[in-house]
Amino acid sequence: MIPYLLSWGVFAAGSTGRPKRLVGSTLIGLLVFLTLLIGLRVNVGGDWGNYLPFLDRAAGLSFAEVLQQKEPGYVLLNWLAAQWGGGVFLVNTFCGLIFSIGLLCFCRNQPRPWLALTIAFPYLVVVVAMGYSRQGVAIGLEMLALLALERDRLLQFLGWIALAALFHRTVLVMLLLPAATLTGTLRTTQLIRLALVAGAGYGLYTSLLAPDLDYYVQGYLVADYQSEGAQIRVALCLLPALLFLPNRRLFRLPPTVDRIWNLVSWLAVAAAIGLVTVASSTAVDRLALYLIPLQIFVGNRLPETRLFGLSPTSWSEYLILFSLAVLLVWLMFAKHASRWLPYSNLLLPF
Repeated sequence: MIPYLLSWGVFAAGSTGRPKRLVGSTLIGLLVFLTLLIGLRVNVGGDWGNYLPFLDRAAGLSFAEVLQQKEPGYVLLNWLAAQWGGGVFLVNTFCGLIFSIGLLCFCRNQPRPWLALTIAFPYLVVVVAMGYSRQGVAIGLEMLALLALERDRLLQFLGWIALAALFHRTVLVMLLLPAATLTGTLRTTQLIRLALVAGAGYGLYTSLLAPDLDYYVQGYLVADYQSEGAQIRVALCLLPALLFLPNRRLFRLPPTVDRIWNLVSWLAVAAAIGLVTVASSTAVDRLALYLIPLQIFVGNRLPETRLFGLSPTSWSEYLILFSLAVLLVWLMFAKHASRWLPYSNLLLPF
């Protein structure tokens, strides 16, 4: 447990005092640190054993066959590892690098980058990036897509989502977000945007999702599968949504950014409703993972809102303590936390 607490402490220490930017050598150092923490872990994470067979299967494929696989991005990483050597550690390091680039770029663009990282560490880094490698990569790329959408760069957004779908196709649900950038009047440019999103969505659906639609329907909707901890994961997204929705004016966001995160917040509310109305909590749980950036976005902005009459310093302290509580509660009480404990890494002497 100590490596997790020490890692969290690095981010928490940076969160104290005046907001500090992520630049230069500090940014590079954090990228290397997170990549090695995630990539060189040994037998750590809930899906560790499930990912090992990917290497053996990928080793026997030609490059052309790799591109024909379901979610070929992850298969390609395994194929490269089989060709070059390095095994699962090379695959996980690639995944850790892609995820970490997305996370750091996203946090760097927040008002309080270190606080954003502190909020992200307990669940997004430890549980998701170390436990669900493919979705971790997809979420890292999703965060780059969110930044592009905030800047009204629709083609970049679609490109990042398409790339993310090569690792986990469920990320395609995020194609709903460009709807938030449309204004009330459908001018020519708005119609072009609609056509682009619709065309991209249809193309990605037919090429990536449609061939295995029955698998997703049976596995996620028809079968009564239940995900352990789904309630906690959804609650962690619902909480920032409930803080944001009635207090949007306090966040003082540009109109487009406000509409994007308003839609994400309503998706978090919908996920909470779905958790009690959909037969399979697994379906809701897997899709709710893509709402985790909402925790970072809202959380690091709360100090400036002075919500509930709390000063920025008080809000920062409470959020740091809440982050620590999430980490400790998960490590000590989560049903599958034993798969993360003890933390072991190729670079550690013990």
